[in-house]
Amino acid sequence: MVFPERFSNLPEYAFPRLRKLLDAHAPGGDPIAMTIGEPRHAMPDFVGPILAAQVNGFSVYPPNDGTPGLLAAISGWLARRYGVAVSEDRLMALNGTREGLFNAAIALAPETKAGKRPVILMPNPFYQVYAVAALTVGAEPVYVPATAETGFLPDYEGLPAEVLDRVTVAYLCSPANPQGAVAPADYLARLLALAERHDFRLFVDECYSEIWRDAPPPGGLAVASAAGADPERVVVFHSLSKRSNLPGLRSGFVAAGPHCMARIRQLRAFAGAPLPLPIQHVSEAAWNDEAHVDASRALYQQKFRIADQVFSGLVNRAAPEGGFFLWLPVPGGDGEAAALKLWRETGVRVLPGAYLSRDTAAGNPGTSYIRVALVAPEEETQRGLTRLRDCLYG
Repeated sequence: MVFPERFSNLPEYAFPRLRKLLDAHAPGGDPIAMTIGEPRHAMPDFVGPILAAQVNGFSVYPPNDGTPGLLAAISGWLARRYGVAVSEDRLMALNGTREGLFNAAIALAPETKAGKRPVILMPNPFYQVYAVAALTVGAEPVYVPATAETGFLPDYEGLPAEVLDRVTVAYLCSPANPQGAVAPADYLARLLALAERHDFRLFVDECYSEIWRDAPPPGGLAVASAAGADPERVVVFHSLSKRSNLPGLRSGFVAAGPHCMARIRQLRAFAGAPLPLPIQHVSEAAWNDEAHVDASRALYQQKFRIADQVFSGLVNRAAPEGGFFLWLPVPGGDGEAAALKLWRETGVRVLPGAYLSRDTAAGNPGTSYIRVALVAPEEETQRGLTRLRDCLYG
């Protein structure tokens, strides 16, 4: 039996790989999970009542692109948050943004460019769906280091012209997963100009945009609007998973230019999975409400302060500007060994940075790091970080 080769070189996914590393060993204390980016703050109070009131909606096929109410709520939120006017024909509800990040490449990335195999750029480390999307459309994934030397953002401008001329899509995550770096407006503007010069699209993953330390991160749509850029140049993705503590809702949206959106919607019509109608009603309420977002953000900001206190003077680390991960360099430079030591001696469970990265000619930029999720309640977070510090840096 023959299988496709396009995914044959994929490493095992991060969390099965982590289970193989750790689960054969007993934890050295009561387990504290700090691996997966699954928010554990309270979900908004309105979720249950809306689902109960709309339960009959599970008996009908939902609108493919999103209800008028949901699309209006998203459009209104973009106007309030970024000061941009995005009409509802430029929006589509997503069954989780991973669906959108994957399917947008299928809908929008051409099969060739200048008669050559196309390139899709992504930061390294990165959210793993970017690489799978590139391989699915037959593109060459190019992993661009996002390290301390580059401010934990990829230096796409530094790539050779012959590579940039083959690029069809460049992924960017801001705030970055896992490093928490925020792309400043001038960085986004330069990247947009680079995309104009070399004729490619930006896929801007802004799923962590509402979790920030000091100031709201700039958005791709706002920068493009201020520059008067072609609206087809930028495709932006947002989620309720992190913003509203609703990862199980599997609800987000994509915003794009009208021609891009027509192709994204066409693919959804043939092969997508629209959000159930009750989920769309909950999502509409979530995009219309900021109080629960403000309350959740305050909890994350307190956990940033806890991390600053726990690691004060001990770790040469970059404090995250946004998101809810710590990206910690480990003594000895082996994140996998550090994660195993931490589990066996303390019961704290973290993710080796190499599991989020790829080996390149320049090495694997995640090898000497661990990713630590600040998603647990405050007291548990403090206990976990204190154990981690004493075990690895004491």
